[in-house]
Amino acid sequence: MLVELLVARCPQSKTLQDLASSMGIQKVRFKPKNDDCILCGLCIRMCEEQMGAKAIGFVGRGVNKRITTPFDIKSEKCRTCGACIWICPACQLRCQGLEADTVLCSSCLNFSPSCLDLYEDAMCYLDPCVACLEDKKVKKNIENKKKLKNRRKNK
Repeated sequence: MLVELLVARCPQSKTLQDLASSMGIQKVRFKPKNDDCILCGLCIRMCEEQMGAKAIGFVGRGVNKRITTPFDIKSEKCRTCGACIWICPACQLRCQGLEADTVLCSSCLNFSPSCLDLYEDAMCYLDPCVACLEDKKVKKNIENKKKLKNRRKNK
């Protein structure tokens, strides 16, 4: 339920979408908010602990809690290094981008490259991108290539 709440709060996050997919979540029961922050505090920790700047922090309480610079003005301690954006799980946009049709994309349910055997390179990791495997000719071709590889290994 917590992951559903996080996805509802920030459905454009690839990190949260991947987490929901790995946990097998098929449906989000909450209305999407499309916020740009899940208030995890990773950016604050990165700024303080790794960059030594302490340029951002939590402000407010309860539903008014947010992350900002002191007094909502540009902090002189901010190095504009971008580490806060780099660590942010909400800033990593999902495959469909900001204007996705659904709250939960479920695109990353297939974590292994389905086309690897056929093309010897990962074509995609997306589900239902398994369209290349649904064609019977392609399936037979994959099976034949696997058999051929096994024969070569056994020789």
